[in-house]
Amino acid sequence: MKRSVRPLFSILLLLAIAVTLTGRVAVRRRFGLIRFDQGITSVDNHPPPVFNQTLLRFASVELGEEKLNQEVDRLLEGNFRNHATHRSFLSSTGSYRRLNIPARSSRGIPTLLRSPQFYRLWLEFRKHLQKWWRNKRFQAEVLSDLVQMIKVPIDRHNGVSLSNERYSTCAVIGNSGILLNSENGALIDSHEAVIRLNNARTNGYERNVGSKTTISFINSNILHLCARREGCFCHPYGATVPIVMYICQPIHFMDYTTCNSSHKGPLIITDLRFDMMCARIIKYYSLKRFVEVEETKKPIEEWGSAHDGSLFHYSSGMQAVMMALGICDKVSIFGFGKLPSAKHHYHTNQKSELHLHDYAAEYDFYRDLAEKPQVIPFISPNFKFPSVVFHQ
Repeated sequence: MKRSVRPLFSILLLLAIAVTLTGRVAVRRRFGLIRFDQGITSVDNHPPPVFNQTLLRFASVELGEEKLNQEVDRLLEGNFRNHATHRSFLSSTGSYRRLNIPARSSRGIPTLLRSPQFYRLWLEFRKHLQKWWRNKRFQAEVLSDLVQMIKVPIDRHNGVSLSNERYSTCAVIGNSGILLNSENGALIDSHEAVIRLNNARTNGYERNVGSKTTISFINSNILHLCARREGCFCHPYGATVPIVMYICQPIHFMDYTTCNSSHKGPLIITDLRFDMMCARIIKYYSLKRFVEVEETKKPIEEWGSAHDGSLFHYSSGMQAVMMALGICDKVSIFGFGKLPSAKHHYHTNQKSELHLHDYAAEYDFYRDLAEKPQVIPFISPNFKFPSVVFHQ
C-alpha cells in the first residue's frame, strides 16, 4: 500500500510545480516585464490605451505647413532670393552673384551661382530636395523601416554582412551637464552601438561620456556651420563615422549637396515620414501639458502663441532616442535630464534651454517610454518596443 502512495504523491507534486510555473508566466504576461534602473522602469504588454482625440487632432496639424510648402516650391524653381538675409548659403546682398563662405565645393572653393559648376550643384540639390519632399506624409509604421533606412547603409559602409537585425545594445548619449562626475564612460563604451548628438566633445570627458561613437546624430544647422570649413569638416569622432541628420530648413540641402562628396562615411538624411512622427508625438505631449498639467490651464487654441507656433520643434535628443527604438534591441539612455546644479550642456557654458523646444513635454515622453510605452501616440500598435533603461 505504501509503495502505491509514492508514485501518486510524485505525480501530485509535479502537477503542483507545473501549476505554479504556469501561474508565474500568466502573471508575467498580465502585468508585463518590468526592468529597474535607479527607479526608472521599462514596461511592456499592457492593454491598448485610449487617446485624447482632440489632442491627436491638434497635434496632427502643422502650423507652418503652408509656409514650408511655399519655401520648397521656390527652392525647386531655383528661387533663392528669400534666403539672402536668412541663415543660408547666399551672400547678404542677395545679388545672386556669388555664394558666401559656407557654400564651397568639397575642395573648399567658393562656387559661382551662375557658373556651370553651380548649375550642376543646383540640379543635384533639386534632386535631393525632391526625394526628401516626396515622402511628406504620416506613416505610423515608419519605425519598423529604420533598420533598412539607417542601419543597413551603415553596415554596408562598415563591411558588415547585411541583415534586418537590429543592434543588440545601443547607448544614446545626451549632452546634459548631469553627465559630469557620472563615471559612465566604460559602461557607455560597452554597448554595440553608441549614438552621440550634435558633435558634442568627448576629448577630456571620456571618464564620464566614453570615447566610442558608432553614429553621429546631428541637425542640419550643425552641417551648415561645418560647411564654412575647408572640406566641410564635420567629423569630431573620426572621418569615417557615419552621420545621421534631420533637416531643419530645406535650404540646408545645399549644404548637404556641397558637403556630401567630401565625407568618407555615410551622411544619411532622416526620412520625412520619421520627422513627422517625431513632431506629432512631442506636440501631443506639449498640448497635453498645456491643457492638463501646467499650473494655469489654458484653452488648447492658445497653444500656438505660447509655444512659437510654426517654430516649435522637437530636440535632436528626442529624435535620436526615437531612432534608437527602431534600430536597437536594447536602449540605454545617458545624459537626459537636468539638475539645478548642472550645466545645460556638459561641454559648453550654455545656461538656458532653447525656447523652441518644450523640454518638460519631452521629459513626459521619456517617462512614458520607460514606464508605459503603449500610451505613446502615433506609433503603430504592431511595433515592438525595445527594452529601454534611463541612467541618471
